[in-house]
Amino acid sequence: MKRIVQDIKSGQFCNVYLLYGEEAYLRRQYRDNLRKALVPEEDTMNCSVFSGKDTNINEVIDLAGTMPFFAERRVIIVENSGLFKAAANDRLLTLLKNMPETSYLIFVEEEVDKRGKLYKAVAAKGYAALCEVQDEATLKKWIMGLLKKENKMITADALTLLLDKTGANMETIRREVEKLVCYKYEDEGITAQDVEELCTVQIQNRIFEMVEAVAAKNQKAALSLYYDLLALKEAPMKILALIARQFNMLLQVKEMKKKGYPENEIAQRTGLNAYFLKKKYIPQAAQFKLYQLEAALRECVEAEERVKTGKMADTLSVELIIVGLSAK
Repeated sequence: MKRIVQDIKSGQFCNVYLLYGEEAYLRRQYRDNLRKALVPEEDTMNCSVFSGKDTNINEVIDLAGTMPFFAERRVIIVENSGLFKAAANDRLLTLLKNMPETSYLIFVEEEVDKRGKLYKAVAAKGYAALCEVQDEATLKKWIMGLLKKENKMITADALTLLLDKTGANMETIRREVEKLVCYKYEDEGITAQDVEELCTVQIQNRIFEMVEAVAAKNQKAALSLYYDLLALKEAPMKILALIARQFNMLLQVKEMKKKGYPENEIAQRTGLNAYFLKKKYIPQAAQFKLYQLEAALRECVEAEERVKTGKMADTLSVELIIVGLSAK
């Protein structure tokens, strides 16, 4: 991503960019920065945006071959098209090999197939930037940068607590930082107490706490967390899916740790952030035996089947799962 920053500073751009990866905040940020640098914000004649899997790729290709209207550049943004996971379009490949000097293509995708012809063509002709989930040190530095712009400071324990509550999602973090800044409008310092009082625990973190309570056989705490999620209007089947996902992740982590995989490879294979893998997932997985995790997954599948076949209401089915797994 440093390459994009350098291109913007120098004014020397590639004709094709691909922004891809799990971190949506970074994809949007670099998309917008490139757009502003390539074409004036008010110039809607020379900036076109296509979004979704129903994007007419022939229209994109034809537009790329059109000269800009009284301007130096024509910018075309194609988002969430799925093109990088499908068979490559021959016309698009031909376009990428012979891009007009005045046309600039910006692809924005969450997932891509690096083995595909389209990805290879973009990488050869332009620049592909991976927008991945950031590590703890990077996120902390970014948060402090956001606060510095507002003339605010944050204590070390408050910073750690903030990440524990938000997870690594940068958009979620940004929203919570905005809340803290508004809350502490007249004060410079942000404390752990401020974070505790104001910041929202994300649903995935509540699920993590629920599984932690299950592991500790603390049935009261596990059920309390479940009722909190219901009070927040979370659907029981969504909660069940997240519980199942958590146990599945823990099972994968435990199996790979048992086989001696290094942590960086476990993070890569599971898609987990390395910071949360080390801080949360590995310690939690250690509280379970393999057969317990496998049994928990089976029970989640059976609970879902009971609901779908009409044998039991969804709220009760999930409640019984939690009761059973947390029973001493």
